[in-house]
Amino acid sequence: MKKSALALLSATACILAGCSHSTDTTATTSNATTVSENSADMNATTAAAPAPLPAGGQAFANGAAASDAFEIASSKLASGNASSAKVKTFAAQMIAAHTESTAKLKSVASQLSPAIAPDASLNADQQAKLDELKTKTGSDFDTTYVAAQVAAHEQALAALQDYSTGGDVPALKQFASGLAPKVAAHLNMAKSLQP
Repeated sequence: MKKSALALLSATACILAGCSHSTDTTATTSNATTVSENSADMNATTAAAPAPLPAGGQAFANGAAASDAFEIASSKLASGNASSAKVKTFAAQMIAAHTESTAKLKSVASQLSPAIAPDASLNADQQAKLDELKTKTGSDFDTTYVAAQVAAHEQALAALQDYSTGGDVPALKQFASGLAPKVAAHLNMAKSLQP
């Protein structure tokens, strides 16, 4: 049970974070498994292990908050850098939708006991993509932005679906299942903008 919960937590955190380094997840899982199986070596293994991921609900909330933050920041760039009116309209819709999603997530998380404070810090991949978008204008921006939106919404949708069925905090599971259809709609909108 612990191994499957850890695997689900690791997969959810990586999906939400846009993680593309499966070897890091494997290393974390291997270290966590070693710790649980070799309690005699627990102190030595823990000292060498990477920092643990936040537990279940906190990891989900952090990933969802970071996803929203990326969507908002990248979409704000579109107002000045995009050339397509359709891309600018989509970006404005994303800013509104993800601002609303962030507010709802904070509300749900604050009502938990104990309360969870979502951390909206971007992961390295999200920050790199945002930095890349800052260097683009016109049709180059449009193409890069749309591709980033498709990828981000695919990752967010998978994470929401996973957490809604396997999450450990009922209120966050309900949040995830309620948000998934909206994210699916955003994904379809983003795909319709692809050339």
